[in-house]
Amino acid sequence: MKTVLKIILVILFFSGLFGGIYYLYQKNNEKPVVFETESPLKTDIVKKTVATGSVVPRQEIEIKPQISGIVSVIYKEPGDIVKKGDVLVKVKIIPDMVSLNNAEDRVDRALLTLENAEKDYDRNKGLLDQGVIATADFQPIELAKKNAQLEVEAARNNLQLIKEGVTKKAGNATNTLIRATISGMILDIPIEEGNSVIESNTFNDGTTIATIADMTEMVFEGKIDESEVGKLHLNMALILNVGAIEQEKFDATLEYISPKGVEEEGAIQFEIRAAVLLKDSVTVRAGYSANADIVLARKDNVLAINERLLIFKNDSVFAEVEVGDQEFEKRLLEIGLSDGINIEVLSGISEGDKLKVQE
Repeated sequence: MKTVLKIILVILFFSGLFGGIYYLYQKNNEKPVVFETESPLKTDIVKKTVATGSVVPRQEIEIKPQISGIVSVIYKEPGDIVKKGDVLVKVKIIPDMVSLNNAEDRVDRALLTLENAEKDYDRNKGLLDQGVIATADFQPIELAKKNAQLEVEAARNNLQLIKEGVTKKAGNATNTLIRATISGMILDIPIEEGNSVIESNTFNDGTTIATIADMTEMVFEGKIDESEVGKLHLNMALILNVGAIEQEKFDATLEYISPKGVEEEGAIQFEIRAAVLLKDSVTVRAGYSANADIVLARKDNVLAINERLLIFKNDSVFAEVEVGDQEFEKRLLEIGLSDGINIEVLSGISEGDKLKVQE
């Protein structure tokens, strides 16, 4: 029994001995760890936030008719450039039968009154010429005739207005021809020939005949989170990235920040508006989606390093600087502006230093 125990102990001893020798051998043959290094560089640091929105015309209006009727002719198409006063659509009036009947009755009554006034005038004019009646007695009769003539003219104009939407006195001015009220581009004509349209009045907005906008002056309308709105101020510079024109960037100037936020999906959003500087070589259409990079701070040609090289401890910032072959020392840094990737270094290192990349 003792012999067996001795054999087991000897085996365990030599197993441990050989295991230790193998471990030391493997340890000595491991490749040494080589740390990557990066050097500071001179670059521009831009701190910015992003607002999402769209590019729209500053002035965009809807053209509505002043009469109800049926669209008979459409003279323009979306995309056409028009001037103020150009005819867009012609509307044919469908008169109300009650109003038409009343207008015709008014004309008939006015003609009867005029006929009676003329007879009375002719009879009394002969008496005046013979000196039978005084001039003062004749003047009311003459006035009645003139009033009857005016009433006939007014009744006929009213009838023509109900039937055609225009009177002889108006000349070329007619409500049946819907004209552009501003100069610009037609964005949309949501009607077709034969459609009924309703006039704009106190009780309803009326049917939209066309939408016209001045495409030479565009603005960016977007929204920004409440956490960023406090950093904005008027006249800040914006850089617009339009989704449909990826290769182009547009400069813009912030001109409006909403004083009241609106809750959207659990977050408070504030509306902003910026004037866009257009380029003659690029066509920007109304409603393009866009992202606005709002420059909060900027420093050009400063010494900077990647933020992954930093070591944060308490309220201090350090970096490991190579002082020999794979030998590093920790240095205290004074940092400045950051864009989230690179950070400005004010002191602690120089441009030729090599910094250890932190794992």
